[in-house]
Amino acid sequence: MKKTLIWILVLISLTALLLRFSSKWAETFLGIKQTSGISVLSQPSEAIVYLDNEEVGKTPYETKNLDVKTYTVKIQKDKAIWERKIQLTAGVVTVVNRDLVSDLQSGAGEILTLEKGKGITVISNPTGADVEVDGKVLGKTPLSVDLEAGEHTLLVSNTNYLKRSIRANLPPGFNLAVSVDLALSEADLTSVATPVITQTAEVSVKQTPTGFLRVRDKPNLSGKEIAQVKPGDILVLLEEQGAWDRVRLADGTEGFVSVTYVEKKKP
Repeated sequence: MKKTLIWILVLISLTALLLRFSSKWAETFLGIKQTSGISVLSQPSEAIVYLDNEEVGKTPYETKNLDVKTYTVKIQKDKAIWERKIQLTAGVVTVVNRDLVSDLQSGAGEILTLEKGKGITVISNPTGADVEVDGKVLGKTPLSVDLEAGEHTLLVSNTNYLKRSIRANLPPGFNLAVSVDLALSEADLTSVATPVITQTAEVSVKQTPTGFLRVRDKPNLSGKEIAQVKPGDILVLLEEQGAWDRVRLADGTEGFVSVTYVEKKKP
């Protein structure tokens, strides 16, 4: 009886090792199918998500029970559409984050996934973008560098494009693959003569699904929430940056809000 119990424990241990290190073996001989996941975020939210042309939900959307294969991922909000083929990885949730705008040149976002390995790999559109990790400049895209496991903040920037800030957690034994699309910034008008504007531009906060609007420290969904404003609040418009406005609140706080939920006040 004791010898039988020992053999059972050995068999369980061997099976556990095979499951861990040989997903093909597990799928072939034990019928255990490897799965993957995807998390889709967008600004504005409530965008329709399609996987292989099948509507699966609205943003924020997440599922962890997908086949390991390449999917055609489409996100649509009114006339704003983004679409791309994405290869999912077994046992990993791939994150897709997009700013949806009708003008594709003003669209921005990133795709994050994990692969076995170590460090971080960053590609960008356009290429040749500067990459900072935790405040340290590491080089230009495409870039692949060693990086210790843990939480990191990436800043991707390029001349004439809006910067993109991304916070991500890198688990031990994995390489973080980041694909970033940068949005064109407004044209440089410093050399163009313009009339003096004596009236301060303002925007008012529109109704939102949550009943409030988040003010972030950066012009993207990865930006930290620093304040909340309510529908009807009047904000000073400091700068327009594509899908985001830099504003000043009544208490002097400055940050970024989505242009989807604010409207300019007429002079």
